Amino acid sequence: MHSQTMLIVRRLLWGGLAAAVIIGFVSTTVIPTEDKAENNMTLNKLTPEEERVIVHKGTEQPFTGEYLDNKAEGTYTCKRCDAPLFRSTDKFESGCGWPSFDDEIPGAVRRSIDADGVRMEITCASCEAHLGHVFEGEQFTSKDTRHCVNSISLSFVPATSEAAAERAYFAGGCFWGVEHLLKQEEGVISTSVGYMGGHTSNPTYDDVSYKRTGHAEAVEVVYDPSKTSYEKLARLFFEIHDPTQKDRQGPDVGEQYRSAIFYTDEMQKQLAEKLIRILRDRGYDVATELVMADTFWTAEDYHQDYYDKTGKEPYCHIYQKRF
Repeated sequence: MHSQTMLIVRRLLWGGLAAAVIIGFVSTTVIPTEDKAENNMTLNKLTPEEERVIVHKGTEQPFTGEYLDNKAEGTYTCKRCDAPLFRSTDKFESGCGWPSFDDEIPGAVRRSIDADGVRMEITCASCEAHLGHVFEGEQFTSKDTRHCVNSISLSFVPATSEAAAERAYFAGGCFWGVEHLLKQEEGVISTSVGYMGGHTSNPTYDDVSYKRTGHAEAVEVVYDPSKTSYEKLARLFFEIHDPTQKDRQGPDVGEQYRSAIFYTDEMQKQLAEKLIRILRDRGYDVATELVMADTFWTAEDYHQDYYDKTGKEPYCHIYQKRF
């Protein structure tokens, strides 16, 4: 059996067992949000016209969109859920009347046959918002692909704003669940899952799982410090996993599932130490490691935004208030 298939089967089997235990014995607190999709993702409120296009798969008039002629550097995100979708470096002028991109951020866009049975519709892989359509074979660029996107389906984050963003790295068991819960926090720009803290370059999932590379399954969080703080994210991290478990989290056992904070500077280290002291004063035997961040190796595409892609829920991560 292919390693990816084995991974999914193993985790789904454990997920059923873990879910039964949680339902039978644990009372949990749900992270509050104002508006949620079916997969508990926080969604932005839409105007009637935005809803017509994004939810009901309409089309804005050609040559009227806000971003048709936008040439600024930055990232185009989903108007509905803020997920990063396209980079400005992949935008080109096609003359079609809508913003055109010859590539997407890996894993960000989903394709499916349109209701007309002919065109290929593109939607946000995170929240299923309608974006537009994708065409191939037109030879506009060397990539021979044109994502034809409604401006109204997009927001734009200028590169200057991205440059001001800060990064945090957390490991707390299976990175699927850690990412899924951290990305819901207001002020988080993007998340990626990967590997950190080991001694092997360019590790794969199989390497980390079976060859004792020393890496932990980790999550990179890119956030806007004007909208949230490192301390707030670290507090949430300690509340979405069990920091008292060593080299495991629920049914997942091994050093790759250890609890760790990979700090990028002295400020992050001191804040993490403060939170650990608070938890220990409250009786928690915290096993979380504090380690200086090194290279973050991005995991395979099928691991990114796993629960958004599958519509499932974390099987070993639940929110429990500790502060």
